[in-house]
Amino acid sequence: MKLGIVIYSTDAEAVWNAFRLGVFALKQGDTVKAFLLAKGVECEKFTAAPFNVKELMQAFVEGGGRILACGTCLKMRNSAGTELCPLSTLKDLYELVRDCDRVISI
Repeated sequence: MKLGIVIYSTDAEAVWNAFRLGVFALKQGDTVKAFLLAKGVECEKFTAAPFNVKELMQAFVEGGGRILACGTCLKMRNSAGTELCPLSTLKDLYELVRDCDRVISI
C-alpha cells in the first residue's frame, strides 16, 4: 500500500502518533510519504519527552519514509527546508494525494 500522511497540527502527541503509524507501515513493507502543511512545518522543533517528534521523524526517514514540507508555509514562518524536511510545493502535495492508496490528515 502507498500511504500518505498530511500533518498540519502542532499537537506534539498527535504528530508523534502520526509518525509512529508511518514507521509501523514502513515496517509492514508499505510506501509512506508525509507532507507537512501549515503549522505542521513546525513539528521538527518538538524534541521534548515523551513526544520527541524529531527523533521519530528521523526513524521514519531512516526506515524509508519521505517527508516533504510546504515551502510557502515555511517562508511565512521565516524558515527554510532542512535535510529532514526538504522544501516542497503544492504540486508535491497534489502528487501525494493523487498517487497514494490512502491519505490521512492529522
